[in-house]
Amino acid sequence: MSDPPKRIIIVGAGIAGLSIAWAIKQRASDVEVVVLERSARAGGNIRTDVLDGYVCEWGPDGFLDNAPATLALVRDLGLSARILPSNDAARKRYIFHQRRLCQVPTSIGAFLKSPLLSTRAKLRVMGEPFAASRKDDEESILDFARRRIGAEAAAVLVDPMVAGIFAGNADALSLKACFPRMRQIEDDHGGLVRGLLATRRARKADDSPGAPSGRLTSFVGGMSDLVDGLTHSLGRVVRTSLPVTALHRTQTPTLRPDAVSRRRFAVTTSQGALDADAVVLSGPAAESAAILRDLDGQLASLLQGIPTAPLAVVCLGYDAATLRSQCHLDGFGFLVRRQEGVRVLGALWETSIYRHRAPEGKALLRVMIGGARDPEATSLSDAELLQIVSDDLARTMNVSAVPELVRVTRHLRGIPQYVKGHLMRLHQLDVLLKAHPGVFLAGNSYRGVSINSCIAEAGAVADAALDVVRGARCATRADAVSA
Repeated sequence: MSDPPKRIIIVGAGIAGLSIAWAIKQRASDVEVVVLERSARAGGNIRTDVLDGYVCEWGPDGFLDNAPATLALVRDLGLSARILPSNDAARKRYIFHQRRLCQVPTSIGAFLKSPLLSTRAKLRVMGEPFAASRKDDEESILDFARRRIGAEAAAVLVDPMVAGIFAGNADALSLKACFPRMRQIEDDHGGLVRGLLATRRARKADDSPGAPSGRLTSFVGGMSDLVDGLTHSLGRVVRTSLPVTALHRTQTPTLRPDAVSRRRFAVTTSQGALDADAVVLSGPAAESAAILRDLDGQLASLLQGIPTAPLAVVCLGYDAATLRSQCHLDGFGFLVRRQEGVRVLGALWETSIYRHRAPEGKALLRVMIGGARDPEATSLSDAELLQIVSDDLARTMNVSAVPELVRVTRHLRGIPQYVKGHLMRLHQLDVLLKAHPGVFLAGNSYRGVSINSCIAEAGAVADAALDVVRGARCATRADAVSA
């Protein structure tokens, strides 16, 4: 008789868990992989609903195509033909500033003419190479921006951008956790201008064909194409409607007298327990905390302390001709300065960004409201949210038309917030995980909130988990990240 098959259980079928399962399957056909998902469908916050011809995204509506791991996954899944690059118009972005939409400048000439900043603020930005050096190792994004480009530019340009990416407060989020590349540029080159010039020179020197361009990209059927491709390829590996409630360590002796026993885990689900040689918790930190509470209360407490920003997404479908008579939809959309008295964080002009996002003659807007600034918004009724959104669109875009389609989605846990001290928390998590070899944490709660970040770490987590089940070493998440 032989030992039971080696098994890795992944808790959570979001993009992180699915990508890790895919990576394991590509590396080890002899290892059983099981993905357990508490909800009735895979994908986490990635979900596309097609309603009366409108393509409505619940969560992210695309990814930047400058990520090799994501592009490789798309290719390996056979989805390359379904790639949908954004329209050129999507390169235009706006900020609602002093009661009007102002385009974000993308050239020096446009910057000098832009109404977004005063002359004094523009001169301060141009003095960025002479900015003071960093004195506080744990600097917020807003403090970094104030130091490098001045208070006005930080408030007008950076604060809305952070709200758009993280739905968070730029004065609370950690620069080195949220934008480690920005921090590295300053360390390597002494400033942003010098760093950007060096980066531009390096790009010009790279004449390799197919170099990633960083263009916003989706799929013909929306972002669910990626999730559907993964779940179809993984097949019965993914088990939905099966919440995990606890994780315990156990020991399963081998059946051969001369064999070394393997460390095992018991994963408790709503339908009984499953054993595993390694467990990857890829869901939100709070859910992982609840699962780990019996195994390690200190670990669970640390995870529970990672905050999130709740967010509501309101999709609105309009008659395009009526909308065009009231506003000019030519761009990605707009973000809102904190001081403008507007409650929404911003809006995406979906039918300007991508082709085929609405029926012929129709237009689709997607509005975000809530976040760390306004967490109570997600508790409002659909009617209340629609009224706020309608009022704010009238104020920002001059839209008075009544939408023919309304779809409200609430993300109560929303987007993880990498507040100051986040990297120290990750270090403490890695230290505690060393006591539990075979347990891994992955997903957007830790080292990157984007789809690209979750996919990029999948291979390293898969390798570390396989090392454990094969007995090569007792890996931790720290090993996975540094691999």
